[in-house]
Amino acid sequence: MQHVSLGRTGLKVSRLCLGTMNFGPLTDEEASFAIMDRALEHGINFFDTANVYGWSAGKGATERILGRWLAKRGGRREKIVLATKVYGKMDDWPNHGRLSAYHIRQACDESLLRLGTDRIDLYQMHHIDRATPWEEIWQAMDQLIRAGKVLYVGSSNFAGWQIAQANGVAERRHLLGLVSEQSLYNLAERTIELEVLPACRALGLGVLPWSPLHGGALAGILEKTDQGRRAGEMVAKRIEERREPIEKYESFCKELGERPADVALAWLLARPGVTSPIIGPRTMEQLDGAVRAVELELGAETMETLDRIWPGPGGEAPEAYAW
Repeated sequence: MQHVSLGRTGLKVSRLCLGTMNFGPLTDEEASFAIMDRALEHGINFFDTANVYGWSAGKGATERILGRWLAKRGGRREKIVLATKVYGKMDDWPNHGRLSAYHIRQACDESLLRLGTDRIDLYQMHHIDRATPWEEIWQAMDQLIRAGKVLYVGSSNFAGWQIAQANGVAERRHLLGLVSEQSLYNLAERTIELEVLPACRALGLGVLPWSPLHGGALAGILEKTDQGRRAGEMVAKRIEERREPIEKYESFCKELGERPADVALAWLLARPGVTSPIIGPRTMEQLDGAVRAVELELGAETMETLDRIWPGPGGEAPEAYAW
């Protein structure tokens, strides 16, 4: 497994990040433990979760699974870079969500308790909060950093201008600011190429693409459904909307002799500015398969063909839509 710096920091993270969103609702605890054990064996040292993950198993359930795994054997905590998120509402009380200083402090302490650790290595804002000023947010984050509860701060689902605004305020306060951005990015969803990717490269943020396989639509879904596997409602809708490019994509992957999921991940890993795509394996087989993508090199001709099948926005802004 390759390891690279997270943005402009000295922190080294694996080229694949283990997303844990399925742990609890779709993958039971025993299987989740086995997947995390195997991830370490593969050299994956970057684990991502969020305080709201757990869904049908209850909000916070995924962090608790991670916490029990960390406690099961000594030394695991010091081997991984642990990332979680704050923003989502944990219950119906008015201040138990978003990014007020009140909620950031409370949410951090609750995540630490569920994870059974004394620090969060990367604390990510799960969404932009337009109602809370950046001065308040950075004051709260600075207090957590000074207390040793948080090491680095990241964002998720931010626009390019919001990343620039956040780091401008952080700089005025003499803070490190955002070191990473977690965005929707894959072959089929390339909007962040307009402004988010350029902003991250300019300001030294690592980019962590979520949904790298477009919810399974880039993982050979047509072949799987032909074999009798039933597609979920969301994936079925994506097939309906984009059947032609998906057919072309799967056919091209067959020509390459590579699995569609591996090609999709390898494409992301080759994109400028991308640090670690977040994989969300439900099974051991999916995890083992994803690791193959790190070693897969796509030539210039292959990248051009993929660009024709899945055209992006046309480059960076403003050239993508102006002169």
